[in-house]
Amino acid sequence: MSRTLCCWLLCLLLTGSSADAAQRVILQGNGKLTIVKPDGATEWEMTWGGIHDIHVLKNGHILVQQGAAKVAEIDPATKQVVWSYDSATQNGNSGKKVEVHAFQPLDNGRLMIAESGPARIIEVDRDGKLLKEMKLKVTHPNPHTDTRLVRKLTTGNYLVCHEGDGFVREYDGKGKSGEIVWEYEVPLFGKQPKGGHGPEAFGNKCFAAVRLPNGHTLIATGNGHSVLEVTADKQIVWKVEQNDLPGITLAWVTTLEVLPNGNYLIGNCHAGPHQPQLIELNPKTKEVVWKFERHATFGNDVSNSQALDIEGNALR
Repeated sequence: MSRTLCCWLLCLLLTGSSADAAQRVILQGNGKLTIVKPDGATEWEMTWGGIHDIHVLKNGHILVQQGAAKVAEIDPATKQVVWSYDSATQNGNSGKKVEVHAFQPLDNGRLMIAESGPARIIEVDRDGKLLKEMKLKVTHPNPHTDTRLVRKLTTGNYLVCHEGDGFVREYDGKGKSGEIVWEYEVPLFGKQPKGGHGPEAFGNKCFAAVRLPNGHTLIATGNGHSVLEVTADKQIVWKVEQNDLPGITLAWVTTLEVLPNGNYLIGNCHAGPHQPQLIELNPKTKEVVWKFERHATFGNDVSNSQALDIEGNALR
């Protein structure tokens, strides 16, 4: 093999290979929680079940879903759970059907948890003491679909993805009544819903929403196979749809991160073999900067991830 060809292949691996992530990331798939280095090698790994949310704390500990209703903090050095909160049994939920699909570390050790089933957002301290409770509006109640990702905004309001309702709702965070200050029904664009989880399915089961600095909202539409940027008056000003990216098919679009460089990191779940599980996209050009495709290793159900070692703060 010529030196020129070797150099070309090396450049291809470093800049565009689906096997090698340009970011250091943590994700879950195929029954394991894994940190993957930028060169694609496994840095750290432990056995762990399916998740919908994950946060790496400043001390390096991992805050992650455990089972249907528990939030656990893992010390990666020992691979031990060092703290947990069980929404199925604590603060009035004993005997109720409860699932947790979203949580968020807050200041002073507080934790925000969205409880599907009870249809409420709570904030607790590290002793499990209930510090705040707010009811959610759910039109089609179901412990599995009341919510997907939920985030507390810098304003104190909560931005909630209601998967079963097909709505993103912003709640006033000041009281307990759950007053809705803004909501957006994810459109079906004239199509009929279709069951399933892969590229053949269709619906508006939104998974994630991020409030952008310009006041717009970025929405991952789940089985809508798209990402939408929506203004405060509910106009779509930018979108990427199922077949807009060459060689890529969007399936269940899950997590969103807006990186400090302005690029979007998009989760692409249930897309099948030879499709990326993570896509970094330049929103201005819709150019795929890199893609992470490790179907043989992590399977078809990678629903959440977090980019690590980011210089600056990512929105997620």
